[in-house]
Amino acid sequence: MSGPRQTQVSAREAEVLALLGEHHTNAEIAARLFISVRTVESHVSSLLRKHGVPDRRALSALATPAGAAPPAAPPRVTGLPSTASSFVGRGPEREQVAAVLTQARLVTLVGPGGVGKTRLATALAAELAPRFRDGGAFVDLVPVRSGYVVPAVAATLGVTPAPSQPLLGAVTAELGTRRLLLVIDNCEHLLDAAAAFVAEVLPACPGVTVLATSREQLGAADERVVRIGPLSDSAGRTLFDDRARAAGADVPGDPALVGELCGRLDNVPLAIELAAARSASLGPAGLLTALADPLRALAGARRADARHRSLRAVLSWSYDLLQPAEQTLFRRLSVFAGGFDLAATARVCGAGDLAESADLLGRLVDKSLVIRERDAHRWRLLGTVRAFAREQLDADPARGDVADRYLEWAALVATDLAGRLDGRWRDDYDLVADDLRAALLGRAPGRDPASHRLARALGRLTYARRFLAESLDYYRQAAVLAGDPAEAARDLRSAADCALIGTEPGTRVLNLLLAAADQAGGAGDGNAEALALARVVELVYRFDGRIAAGVSRERLAGLLERARAAGDAADPVVAAAIAIAAAWHAGAQPYDPDPALAEDADRIARRSGDPVLVSAGLDVLGTAATQAGRAAQARRIGEQRLALLDSLDRTDPRTAPEISDVLLVAATVALRAGDLPGALRVARRMDRDDLLGDRSYRSIGTVVPALVLNGELDEALERAETLWDGWRRNGRPPSGDVASAMAFALLASGLRGDRASLPCWRHRLSRCTSGTGVDLSSLASAVFAAGRVALHLADFTDAARLVEQSFGEFPNFRYDTYARATGAELAVAAGLPDAAGWLAAAERSTADNAWAAACLARARGRLTGDADAIAATLTRWERLGARTEYACTLALLPGREAEARAELTALGMATPRR
Repeated sequence: MSGPRQTQVSAREAEVLALLGEHHTNAEIAARLFISVRTVESHVSSLLRKHGVPDRRALSALATPAGAAPPAAPPRVTGLPSTASSFVGRGPEREQVAAVLTQARLVTLVGPGGVGKTRLATALAAELAPRFRDGGAFVDLVPVRSGYVVPAVAATLGVTPAPSQPLLGAVTAELGTRRLLLVIDNCEHLLDAAAAFVAEVLPACPGVTVLATSREQLGAADERVVRIGPLSDSAGRTLFDDRARAAGADVPGDPALVGELCGRLDNVPLAIELAAARSASLGPAGLLTALADPLRALAGARRADARHRSLRAVLSWSYDLLQPAEQTLFRRLSVFAGGFDLAATARVCGAGDLAESADLLGRLVDKSLVIRERDAHRWRLLGTVRAFAREQLDADPARGDVADRYLEWAALVATDLAGRLDGRWRDDYDLVADDLRAALLGRAPGRDPASHRLARALGRLTYARRFLAESLDYYRQAAVLAGDPAEAARDLRSAADCALIGTEPGTRVLNLLLAAADQAGGAGDGNAEALALARVVELVYRFDGRIAAGVSRERLAGLLERARAAGDAADPVVAAAIAIAAAWHAGAQPYDPDPALAEDADRIARRSGDPVLVSAGLDVLGTAATQAGRAAQARRIGEQRLALLDSLDRTDPRTAPEISDVLLVAATVALRAGDLPGALRVARRMDRDDLLGDRSYRSIGTVVPALVLNGELDEALERAETLWDGWRRNGRPPSGDVASAMAFALLASGLRGDRASLPCWRHRLSRCTSGTGVDLSSLASAVFAAGRVALHLADFTDAARLVEQSFGEFPNFRYDTYARATGAELAVAAGLPDAAGWLAAAERSTADNAWAAACLARARGRLTGDADAIAATLTRWERLGARTEYACTLALLPGREAEARAELTALGMATPRR
């Protein structure tokens, strides 16, 4: 006989089933779960249907026996607040919201402060998480200020953006792959920002459902609003008795008095809880008497509705019952935007030593005015309580002193965190980040040392946390707040480094450096001035595609001379920076340094002992070697730079451009040499790098070509799609890395024989250069891809033009040898009359690339009809890891057709046409 059929039940149904197993009645189950009897009956009916059993007795037999292994834990809700006390009432609201969430993807719980929206949202998140494959995430916006909604969500999700990616893009990319319930709590002070965030996330993330709480609806499209009012009379009495029992009162009290008391409090949960906390000392009758005191009303309460007046009355009355020292601490705690620990309490609030602060804080916790967080060493004020306490602080003559101490505390904490970035700092920073920001925003006008220290430390911390745009802003603020020009110059230099690795325009990078030079010059710091000016010259030549500054050669010559005049030539760091800039400037064009001066720059940079300068000196030398065709030397230099990576401080903005360039150049020289596995290893390392990120243009723009050349066509096309979508969302900024990725996606589609997708990728490639003044015929990656697709598909209608383009002048030397070798083979396959000449020309210029050499050997075998020569290249392709070329070569050999088909099928490729 078959047993009961297996089925999936909800978390609530599992609870009902367990209580059925304990032989509870429907009424008892309803009381235990705080739901209606009708709801229990509905769950029982559902369980009978799902399990296919006839009655309650059979259901009881299915309940998990005592001592049995518990079921698998439901999906987790990240950031869910702890709830030490029981949840009372709200059965109808829970059912309503649960139902609405099956119909809408944005539901907002709207109601007055203190009505219990957050607690209801917390309960719903825990209850409904099993509906969602990835559970949920709970984001509290109470400590968040305007402009920081997205960072708050990112912190909860653990999202860190890539340097060329806006934080919102990183969040939507993360959420786009997940199915979860995102709870955004306390939106009322950030309505526009919350609505804008939801408007971006919901269309881009089809698996996400948003449950928001606010005192006012967001006003977003397709929003469903559920109004949350006071508790029912019975639920209010139950809540009061529960909290009064926890406070040590005799429960139950006189039902009539408790009912009247809750009615006077409008059955608002927070008001009831605050009143119940005093019930042990006053009882319901005493509480009613106290509530009749007109002094409980707050000034200005006439402007609030009835519920707000009741809540303010309870808060005011609770505050009046505090001892003077407790009142002082309570109102001063409102300065904290988030949580606080005991040391912060003592330092900021001036509550005496730690012992005295602990005593006062404990009393406030006992009176339900302060709550303890999950971390037993941290506390916080509820949002409504903090707002009331802040009003009291605003009327305190000592508020200025409190603000000063808050700023000093924030500067001290931030400086301490910035000083231990090589240890366990990140969690500690995340705990105080909201307060560090708030302290800087709330500072008094004018410059002061504490504000400057805080802004500079925040710049370093947010950089280390990989919030690059935020870091740039803080360094700019620090420059404004600096007490002297020398300090301002230092902050501007850090800002320039952040801008260079981020998404800022190149002209802004140079302007920051020039401003730093001016400030340093004004302070009499000639060395700092020289370093900033030399950096401008270096960047324009070294990163021409990134900076695109349009600075004339004459002006750069003037800046270099100014640097020489300002700096101390005997200083090894200054000497190295000027030597590097001079080597780049002496070249005929960007990416083409003077070889002799490059050797001098490398030698002088090594003397400095600065790993950033040592790497930069090696780069100028390696670039000169590459331009001279010395691929082996360039490869060795690239490996030396890779070995320096561990010595570069990844928390210092100054190292960021060097780290990025080291990896990019390592991939470039590997591709240039035809080392396909080596290029893919470096590209994947870029992909995993927390600074470059797996969604940056540079990392994906490098990994896609490496994947295609190694035969990983499916992954290459998937990554190219990701890059295209991100590039469009970011406004389509000019990027050679994106163009290269699109070109290789075109090649991957051609190798697969997917003719239908070729126009799409050609269009995308064209869009990458539209409006930039760059012709596709000057991009070696585009020319290579077009020629290789024509060769694979035996489409020779435009072969003569493609061959001629493949031998053009390319400003970037990563793919030029691939283009020439493929052009020569295309000339042979197409039967062009001058094919032998193209082949000879390619052989003279591509000897330093193992892929190109193998390609040309195959082409010569095709030209002469020598099958053995073609077969001999199989070993080369196999050694290179060039799986696509290996398969295509097999297809050219008589008698090996079956073997070729197997290889091509494994790669998802079409058989090449002859």
